[in-house]
Amino acid sequence: MNFLVKSFTELTTLELYKILQLRSEVFVVEQDCVYQDLDYKDQKSLHVLGFKEDKIIAYTRIFKPGDYFKEASIGRVVVKKSERAYGYGHHLMKASIQAIIDNYNETKITISAQTYLQKFYESHGFKKVSDTYLEDGIPHIKMLKE
Repeated sequence: MNFLVKSFTELTTLELYKILQLRSEVFVVEQDCVYQDLDYKDQKSLHVLGFKEDKIIAYTRIFKPGDYFKEASIGRVVVKKSERAYGYGHHLMKASIQAIIDNYNETKITISAQTYLQKFYESHGFKKVSDTYLEDGIPHIKMLKE
């Protein structure tokens, strides 16, 4: 898998379409969650695109400190369902953490994680720092990597 990091204005129209399609496929359809994905935060973030054979199969958006949480953050973590068995989520998180270090010179990162993924994020150095709360009707926890 190859990764590219782009600002919103660097994304091509086709890349943006494919990103939004992937996010909708997983977060809206697969997770059966009606929520407002287009939140005007894409313009502030950097976009980490994971390519396999020229197709976007993994994605996150990253934020500098203060643009989402007090610390730098990673959000909209998504891997195409048919590609999850290959460990690409781990590659995606490593690339996203490295992108925060490279672009923001930060190592302290906060995420809002779906609770069922707690162990996955712990394997990348994140620790639970909140009680469970609902975000768009799905149980989440705040996690921090220092």
